[in-house]
Amino acid sequence: MIPTTPRLGMLIIVSGPSGTGKTTLCRKVCDGEKAVFSVSCTTRPSRPGEVDGKDYFFLDEADFLARVDRGELFEYARVHNRWYGTLKSYVFENLRRGVDVFMDIDVQGANQVRGCEDELVRRCLTDIFVMPPSLDELRSRLSGRATESAEVLELRMKNAEAEMQHWRDYRYCLISDTRESDESRFRTLIEAERLRSSLYED
Repeated sequence: MIPTTPRLGMLIIVSGPSGTGKTTLCRKVCDGEKAVFSVSCTTRPSRPGEVDGKDYFFLDEADFLARVDRGELFEYARVHNRWYGTLKSYVFENLRRGVDVFMDIDVQGANQVRGCEDELVRRCLTDIFVMPPSLDELRSRLSGRATESAEVLELRMKNAEAEMQHWRDYRYCLISDTRESDESRFRTLIEAERLRSSLYED
């Protein structure tokens, strides 16, 4: 029988160390109609040029933890001494409308999402780990940003090594190369995933 119901949206978790280009990849495939980039909440300060509600929802720690207590967050984690999380309402509404939701989250958050027992999440979930070509290249990319102190850079490198131990937990592993190659392979992967039969309701 030919599917007659609309396709559900995909929930695509994208993880990987800072500096691998995962956020840029997500933003490039999100057109606001068929796919959206989930806007996370965070307690970290905004960086120059970042806009509240577009890049992140910038919250103070008390507000963030109150939302956790009220069960409003789909997942949350403490990373680099700051809290990050995703609003449930934002994710579920888009999936039901057939809009793909890309979530740029760390390995802790990814594990929380995988542990979710909601049937909608189980049907729509896929995950991708973006791996740097080497630690030396990752350090070079992070240094080139010139947005963090030497202390923060070392913390990110230490966390990167820990995160990279979890790449086998993901369905896909994309080893970063050039920006063009990364984007091409990322788009191909997403287009293939959109053909999954589990995305159609019975």
